[in-house]
Amino acid sequence: MQNFEINSDQIDKIKKITAEEKSFRIKNLELFKATGFPNKRLEDWKFSDFENIVSRNFEELNIKKASSEINKIDLLKDFDHNHILLVNGNFHSSNFEHEEKSKIKISSCDKSIDYKISKNPLICLNHALAENGYSLEIDKNYKLNKVLVVYNIFTKDMKNKILNNKNKIKVNENAELHVIEYTVNESKSKFINNVYENISLEKNSKLKNISVQCNESDGFFHKFLKNKLSLNSDYSNLIFSSGLKFNKLDIECDLLEESCKCNILSALFLKKNEHQEIKTLINHLAPNCISNQKIKNVLSSESKGVYQGKIYVKDVAQKTNAYQLSKALLIDDNAEFNAKPELEIYADDVKCSHGSSSGNIDEESLHYLMTRGLNRNDSIKLLIKGFLNDVIEFIKNPKIKKFIESKLEKQINGR
Repeated sequence: MQNFEINSDQIDKIKKITAEEKSFRIKNLELFKATGFPNKRLEDWKFSDFENIVSRNFEELNIKKASSEINKIDLLKDFDHNHILLVNGNFHSSNFEHEEKSKIKISSCDKSIDYKISKNPLICLNHALAENGYSLEIDKNYKLNKVLVVYNIFTKDMKNKILNNKNKIKVNENAELHVIEYTVNESKSKFINNVYENISLEKNSKLKNISVQCNESDGFFHKFLKNKLSLNSDYSNLIFSSGLKFNKLDIECDLLEESCKCNILSALFLKKNEHQEIKTLINHLAPNCISNQKIKNVLSSESKGVYQGKIYVKDVAQKTNAYQLSKALLIDDNAEFNAKPELEIYADDVKCSHGSSSGNIDEESLHYLMTRGLNRNDSIKLLIKGFLNDVIEFIKNPKIKKFIESKLEKQINGR
């Protein structure tokens, strides 16, 4: 876009980087400038033309560092928890009062770089400019007593900014971590948040992540999430990110050693002009691993949902069990859902399946509920809740489950 220009002077302002890192950043900046924002000519962006979306919604963009100050934050009172506080992508503070603090390492953005060039222009932009975010490591054999809530807060002065943040999580051998990513947007203006997150699970470790919004947002969000799973590790990602104007989650999971488990589940309710895409790549690189993907969208007027999911099974990855399903419920003729499921299998002793379906609300079910005394609107809401509920059932903690149910119900009821 005409009013978005960046040059290597921005990289010169980043403190304490090596010559090698600076060279890598400049190379990524040049790659981004050569392509610009991703558009539908790129296969991975064929359903989400970000270049067009940006040009329609922004007359200008700037990369000036956003404030990391905040006067007050209302912490959740629904359940006891630890927390990390991010303000406009900057690591602000943390509190692990329920834990043995010596078992947890937390700091601001770890600038260590994975020197791998990406074909995704937004990853290139992140590699070039990111200097904010957090780094978290859980010690060997330690299981957190309480869930960790990462408050991702955007302040009122966010306008026409593009933020580039990097996060890193490492869960060491036999350790366990449960995270809720909780986005709170106080800004009424449009901005872009571009995140690169690296997660490493060591032998016998476990991570469960839940993403949910506090409120509706005019923000435009992109996150690339790279997960590496070691022997007998267990990873789950539950996505309830309704309410965002634009959101694309690009998730890659490498199942590196035997007996890994990977679950990616979503339950989204999209309203007018909201656009959300989930793109997954599950790489089965070792035998006896399990992956399960279930993507469920409910789409109302002029909203758009996208799911691109690929399962790759290497020739040595025998006894793989991989399942992928996407389902969409369209409650308006102007809503749109696009699905692109893929399997690429080189092993011969596997169980792999994928499926995708979309359709309108079943009139017979609607009629049945209305004959039991509900009006049409309440009947539709009840069917929507039933459609999305099996993803919520994956949450075992009753207080957290109730919290997620209440957030989803508010989104369905338009509050």
